[in-house]
Amino acid sequence: MIYASLYLSLILLATNSLKAINTADDSLVLDPDPRRFSDQIAAFQTADAANPPPRGAIVCTGSSSMRMWHPRMEADLAGLTLLPRGFGGSHYTDVIHYAETLILKYEPRALLIYEGDNDACFGKSPQRIFHDFIFLANLCRERMPELRFYVIGAKPSVSRWDFAAKMQSANTMIEDYCHANVGFTYINVWPVLLNAEGRPRAELFIEDMLHLNHAGYDLWASAVAPIVTRGEAGFE
Repeated sequence: MIYASLYLSLILLATNSLKAINTADDSLVLDPDPRRFSDQIAAFQTADAANPPPRGAIVCTGSSSMRMWHPRMEADLAGLTLLPRGFGGSHYTDVIHYAETLILKYEPRALLIYEGDNDACFGKSPQRIFHDFIFLANLCRERMPELRFYVIGAKPSVSRWDFAAKMQSANTMIEDYCHANVGFTYINVWPVLLNAEGRPRAELFIEDMLHLNHAGYDLWASAVAPIVTRGEAGFE
């Protein structure tokens, strides 16, 4: 578990090392309680006990866009050994809290992650989202220095279009970090989900206008699969 005092200390350290930080933006935004996912995490543990997953797989975790991809993930990423561990409604801080159970105990060779969407909607600034990503990356790399990261940037959606600028700002910071650091790959699903006017295509979403339908996941997979397959096929 990550203790709150350690987490906040590292966040402050990261803040001091970056430019253009608006510390007032979300300094009072409290993280949602990660214990709200205790049942889902327990279900993963029960599944592990019944059918122990292989070491050296690709852990696939993140919020509902990742979780709802589970049923077709193996087909979309055919040939790769995957361990689906998405849990809907999560933030980067939830993945941090459950990092031991969700990621580290499996000794994966790579991590495919989708977060940032709920974080932005919750009120966290782009800088805070970026800091949380860095915290998770450092936490994992401390235990597994060779772990490869594939980071799917937060996607656009009709229902959260008001947060698009915030999500794009966080995405840009994460993308720049991935380009500058070995073993990190950024995956941009943003363009394939927009129409000619640069707005989310409503026909790609289910009724809530937040989550992708089958056609939406076809495009999602068209952006994600070639990158992950190219990067990981040689490690199978």
